[in-house]
Amino acid sequence: MAARRRGERDLVGLTVLALLSVRPSHPYELHRLIVETHKDYVTGLPRSLYHAVDRLAAEELIAPAATTREGRRPERTVYEITPEGGAELRSRLRRLLEEVGSDSGAFLAAISLMGCLSPEDAGRCLRTRAATLEGMVVAADAHIGGLAASGLPAILTLEVECGRALRAAELDWVRGVVARLESGVLDWPGSVRSTLMDGLLAEEPPRE
Repeated sequence: MAARRRGERDLVGLTVLALLSVRPSHPYELHRLIVETHKDYVTGLPRSLYHAVDRLAAEELIAPAATTREGRRPERTVYEITPEGGAELRSRLRRLLEEVGSDSGAFLAAISLMGCLSPEDAGRCLRTRAATLEGMVVAADAHIGGLAASGLPAILTLEVECGRALRAAELDWVRGVVARLESGVLDWPGSVRSTLMDGLLAEEPPRE
């Protein structure tokens, strides 16, 4: 359980699960897709990617599906996500979307991969986040008011004011996304994601 909880912040592994939820791929394809879709939070490529694939396979969240060979290149193992891997992907994404923490990078990664959830599921998660953010803004207002009433110089309350402003800005953005989801303006049929990946992989690959 402890290992699995640590894995919730494994953004490379999370990205691998997300990409494999759309279509089976080998690690080189995954590398290309991470670069082409600008998943800039994934660092340490390609080593971090291959390590993540090994970890996920050991945990049986992904499994080998086939091997391929192109010309004289070495054989490549194509991986697919397992049912447990799909459940783990959705569970991790929900937590990252719902829970407000100090790691803004994890939330940005979850937003980048949010298309792996249904629009309805994503909306529920973001509404939960919005409620938490609203409570944090209200608490910050009370804190700032208390500090001002105590006579503390404004220069010493700027940190609290900054934190409050950042949470308020995030709250406004999250509410806007929720509104777009509820109106149907923002949507992502699974066929769109699959077509996008096929199009990216059809482009001329970089030299290995």
